[in-house]
Amino acid sequence: MTTFNDIFQSNFLESFSTFSLTDTLLSLGAAFLIGLFIYYVYQKTYSGVLYSRSFNVSLIAILLVTTLVISGVTSNVVLSLGMVGALSIVRFRTAVKDPMDLVFLFWALAEGILCGASLLPLALIGCPVLGVFLLVFSNRQQQDNPYLIIIRLTDGEQEGSVEEVLKKEVRKMLLKSKTITGGVGTELIYEIRPNDSNTAFLNAISKMEGVESAVMVSYDGNYAA
Repeated sequence: MTTFNDIFQSNFLESFSTFSLTDTLLSLGAAFLIGLFIYYVYQKTYSGVLYSRSFNVSLIAILLVTTLVISGVTSNVVLSLGMVGALSIVRFRTAVKDPMDLVFLFWALAEGILCGASLLPLALIGCPVLGVFLLVFSNRQQQDNPYLIIIRLTDGEQEGSVEEVLKKEVRKMLLKSKTITGGVGTELIYEIRPNDSNTAFLNAISKMEGVESAVMVSYDGNYAA
């Protein structure tokens, strides 16, 4: 009868004998291919202002590291307990601003766990399902991507004229901020949804009398007034 103490009675050679180089290389190879697929999906679905290539590469690294950790944990009970203790003192303080980035982090971790546990069929089946889901829904969201247009006026008298031009060129507009400087200069910030990809109306607004500048930037939905 195996007792609780028998589980921990193992020496270095016995632990080494349970290690399979072929299985480990196969798991790492599958993890790397899945990581490349996640890299591609993240690159195609990113809808923020500044794309971070370093974060995308880190997804592959997280997947590979997780695969190694799970491979070591599943091969030795003593090592698994030590790994849990070591990870319990680690604190991650990197801020994740976009919720979609958090989805990709969990995706990479989940795939790494499946690869490390030698559940390759489940990892390979789940990968394209999640990838297609993200590609389809993210592309739909990008087609209706809002923009912020920032207009600076030398005086506030042209505000009505600017709004008339915008109403004709966009299907939806919302005033987000209005700032008056020195009682003369005015800055207007609108959230707009253009009818199409044509932004020629911005040139027309910038040439209007009393308009000092007109800037349009991509808007990810986060705004602090």
